[in-house]
Amino acid sequence: MELDLHLLDLRFEGLRTKDLAKEQRLLASLARVGQQLPVVVVAGDELGRHVLVDGYKRVRVLRRLRVDTVLSTTWALDQADALLLERLMRTADPDGPLQQGWLLVELQERFGLTQGELARRFDKSASWVSRRLSLVRELPESIQTAVRDGRLSSHVATRLLVPLARAKRDDACRLGEAMARLGLSTRDAQRLHRGFLDSGTPGRALILEQPEVYLRAENEAKKPATHAPSPIEQMTGDLGALAGIAQRACRRLGDGRLRRALTPDREHVDRMAKLAQRQAQQLFERIQSEIAHAG
Repeated sequence: MELDLHLLDLRFEGLRTKDLAKEQRLLASLARVGQQLPVVVVAGDELGRHVLVDGYKRVRVLRRLRVDTVLSTTWALDQADALLLERLMRTADPDGPLQQGWLLVELQERFGLTQGELARRFDKSASWVSRRLSLVRELPESIQTAVRDGRLSSHVATRLLVPLARAKRDDACRLGEAMARLGLSTRDAQRLHRGFLDSGTPGRALILEQPEVYLRAENEAKKPATHAPSPIEQMTGDLGALAGIAQRACRRLGDGRLRRALTPDREHVDRMAKLAQRQAQQLFERIQSEIAHAG
C-alpha cells in the first residue's frame, strides 16, 4: 500500500548510520525507475500513524525528490519483535558492535527488555549483551552522532576512541570531532590516533588543535630525503651527457644529410664542429692533467 510520508514515525532512525555515497546512488536509481522495494512499517501508537522499521534511506531519498507517498508493507508484529526480525533478515550492511549496541539500548529502554531477555532473543551470551551496552554508554554522544551522520566510521569509533574515552573523555571527543571534520580515512585516523598516544602534552595539544598540520608534517617526514649530487657525480653526469650528445649527432650523420646540405649550411656545421672540438679538447686535456697530478 501507499502511505503519506508525513504519517511515518521515524523513531528508529538513530539506529542506522548514513552513507552519503549509497544514498546518492539510490537517489539516481529512484529518480530513473521509481521505488521498486517497499519499506516496512508496523502500526503506530496513534490511529493512522505507522512506525518505519526498514527503509530509512529510501524515505530520505524520496523526500529529497519531493515525493509525497511511499510504497510500504505492514508487518503484524509489535515494534520490538519487528526490530528483531528486521535485523535477522538483513543481509546487506550488517550491523557492527556499535549499531548492535544502539538496538540493544533501544529495546531495553523503550520496551523494558532485561539483559537476560536480550541475550535470549539474540541467541547470544549475557556478556555479549553487556559489552555492547557498555560500548554505547562509554562512547561520548558527539562521537556517536558523527557515526550516525556518516562522518566517522564505526570501526574508528569503537576501536580507537572508546579506549581513549575511558581514560580521557574530553580528549576522545576532541579527537573524534577532528577526525569527523577532516573526513579522515580509517588509515589516516589510525595515524592521528597513534601520533596522539605517542606524543607528550604539547604534541597532543597541537594534534587536537591542528590535526591536519600533524598529518601533513608526518607525510613530509616519510618522504625520502633528496640526494644532493657530489662534485664528482656532477662532473661524470656532464661527461655522460656529452657522450650521449656526440653519439646522437653521429647517428644524424649516418643518412648522408650533411653531404646533401647546401653550402651555407655545411659551412655553419663546420664552424660549430670546430668550436665543439676546441671546447672538448680543452676539457679532455684538463681532465688528463688533473688525473696525472692526482695525489
